[in-house]
Amino acid sequence: MSNYYKTRTVRTYVSDGTGPPKVQTKTYTVGGPGGTSIGYAPSSDFGDFGNFGSRGFGDFGGQFNVDFGDNFGGKSLQFDVGGNRGGSRPSGGGSQYYVINDGRADPGQYSSTGRRAGPIIDPDPQPKLAGRPTRVLKKNPFVGLKFQNADEIRAQCRQQGILFEDPEFPCVDSSIFFSRSPPRPFEWKRPHEICGNPEWISAGASRFDVKQGELGDCWLLAAVASLTCNQKLFDHVVEPNQSFTSDYCGLFKFNFWHQGDWQEVVVDDRLPTYKNQLVFMHSTEKNEFWSALLEKAYAKLMGSYESLKGGSTSEAMEDFTGGVTEMFDLPKAPANLLQIMLKAHERGSLMGCSIDADPGKIEAELANGLIMGHAYSITSVQLADIQTPRMKGQIPMVRIRNPWGNGSEWKGAWSDGSREWSLLSEDEKKELGLNFDDDGEFWMSFQDFITNFQKLEICNLGPDSLDEDDLSNKKKWECFKEHGNWIRRVNAGGCRNYLETFWTNPQFRMTLTDVDENDGDDLCTAIVAVLQKDRRKKRKEGLDLLTIGYVIYKLEDPNCGPLDMKFFKYNASVAKSPTFINMREICGRHKLPPGTYAIVPSTFEPHYEGEFLMRIFTEKANISGEIDEQTRLDEDTAKNGPGKGKERPAPNEQEKAQADALKQSFRRIAGEDMEIDAYELQDILNTVFTKEFKFPGFGIDTCRSMVAMHDGDLSGKLGYDEFKELWEDLRRWKGVFKEFDKDNSGNLSSYELRSALNHVGFHVSNRTFKSLVMRYSNKNGQVDFGDFIMCSIRLKTMLTSFKGHDPNNTGLAPYDIDSFIQTTMYS
Repeated sequence: MSNYYKTRTVRTYVSDGTGPPKVQTKTYTVGGPGGTSIGYAPSSDFGDFGNFGSRGFGDFGGQFNVDFGDNFGGKSLQFDVGGNRGGSRPSGGGSQYYVINDGRADPGQYSSTGRRAGPIIDPDPQPKLAGRPTRVLKKNPFVGLKFQNADEIRAQCRQQGILFEDPEFPCVDSSIFFSRSPPRPFEWKRPHEICGNPEWISAGASRFDVKQGELGDCWLLAAVASLTCNQKLFDHVVEPNQSFTSDYCGLFKFNFWHQGDWQEVVVDDRLPTYKNQLVFMHSTEKNEFWSALLEKAYAKLMGSYESLKGGSTSEAMEDFTGGVTEMFDLPKAPANLLQIMLKAHERGSLMGCSIDADPGKIEAELANGLIMGHAYSITSVQLADIQTPRMKGQIPMVRIRNPWGNGSEWKGAWSDGSREWSLLSEDEKKELGLNFDDDGEFWMSFQDFITNFQKLEICNLGPDSLDEDDLSNKKKWECFKEHGNWIRRVNAGGCRNYLETFWTNPQFRMTLTDVDENDGDDLCTAIVAVLQKDRRKKRKEGLDLLTIGYVIYKLEDPNCGPLDMKFFKYNASVAKSPTFINMREICGRHKLPPGTYAIVPSTFEPHYEGEFLMRIFTEKANISGEIDEQTRLDEDTAKNGPGKGKERPAPNEQEKAQADALKQSFRRIAGEDMEIDAYELQDILNTVFTKEFKFPGFGIDTCRSMVAMHDGDLSGKLGYDEFKELWEDLRRWKGVFKEFDKDNSGNLSSYELRSALNHVGFHVSNRTFKSLVMRYSNKNGQVDFGDFIMCSIRLKTMLTSFKGHDPNNTGLAPYDIDSFIQTTMYS
């Protein structure tokens, strides 16, 4: 191999306290930029890489890493050696993975399509427990599309001489409607069964190719029409180099921005028809099929055709661009709206508009020809030059398209054939591309536009939409994104109206450092967007859109941990979402001074579960992330209670009497050796605590954990000194439980659990807290006294053990398998 660059050997000393330290050695070799490199990471305890030549594969294990570098497209190979078949397999890029063991090579496993599949990648970005199965792969029926690769499927179809039939979106009624049966017997047909000469794109794609079918998805059609006005974006979503002749196998692919990342979606070309006519979206030309298959691919991504009924144009515009959409209420339009629209059109932004529907009326036509409750696309914004003998100047004009593609058009000034067009020269008309066909497209003056329409949506193109070629004449937004979720009983706190739970919502830190260019007020622009995920797909489960919003607070301490109820009680917000609304995404534009802020996204009411994507767009770079804290044990607080330098409170008379009685009980039960086991400990503690708390007493498993917490030599017993230390912990934990159990119910709510744990010195990250609630609360989200004690015991045991393996507080601890099993099982 060429370009052998650098080798680094790292030795780690590991001790589990039962013998002399063991040495773990790992050797890494890294190649130069763009070149090839070779690396080897042994899994056995040997320190000399040179011994490789004198030892066989059966004597040790490890992994070879061969990186061919940028010059070969970033391709790489990984080899597991010596039967290390249980390790994690690499993913992404062009990597291949092999296991070398007993002379066999296994590059992955075969998938259901017969091709060799890469590692199964969990599509859910939320953190998981390593090594355990998740419900996502089992429960989500659409996850398979993430593992479909168009090139590999085409190769297999060519090899077998077959046309592709998509197993992830079968040609069955449930792919069309999930709530009912089709009104007529639809027949799925391929394009060559519908017409004699099907074409992918006929004479170039245009906004006139898109006509609505029987599905109520005009919002999608309006976005598709806008997409055709930007050739580069169109070519990215609808790959143009596909056809029904060259390399045809019945497969077509599209690219959609889906909840934070670009996703390739493949479909077969079987389409729903009735009497040999396409039922849903179609092109004006009967032999053109890109628009019909685009709708099918989008329906697959959302779960079914029915899932596309009803929506906002902004939703599809974002999925075509990766941008972020702003909503404008035209009756309250800002003074600079025309400038905003002109700049948006120049930058290739997608725009849509609509008129609110009257209750009980669906797509009613007004006297001026406009349709209420209907989504239109804006295809151009121009300043038209007027030159006549009596007047000269410019008039702002907006070109709008009705996705029906027929004569349902605006009938007022500047409508098709109106006398106002005589004010423009023939050259000006030609430059505007003026025609008076009954194609659903029409012009309006800007003033008539803001007077007659009520809603405007502008999809700003973000970093996911632009490449380096685009940046020559456009400014690029800086973007931060983070996936999150609201979990009932954990962090689904509702809006600020519910103060007692609002503070438990996910919290995100945003630091703005540089003011906008040419901003006279020295402020920073921040567009905040919260997108709720997969709600269309979950309609068949009876779930609809949540009502969501967000609030922004100024932080005086930029490095603070999660904010508690006291903060929100005494601090006012500095900005908030325009409203709380049941749309897929809520978005707001804010002008804020430089500084650090907390953004709290939430549902309107508490206890509603859902996943979301948080995005922050700024003109200048921003530093953002989740507000969290490191899981740790504050030993001073654990011993003395909260407050710097505060001493542990002296026991009261009742506690002194309990301690004396406990000591006598211990001596009586322990006998001459003055040691007790878990069963004897159970008798002692339940004698005391069942008199003070209404609970069935500590179970034997809890008492075993209490013994394990102070049993470093695996004797299974406690001496009196260890027992006294345990008793002090229990006394402290008991007091905190009573302090937070304000209604004397004998339970803590899961929302109170984090504060109670902090009060006794346990600081846990958001991920860890989620696991604690799931493990120790009942179905009503309540934690009783026994479970609170068990939670505290195991936290202390695990944190103390971890610190013993990580004396330098690096946050990483080496465990051999036996030490790990002993720590986790004996706790």
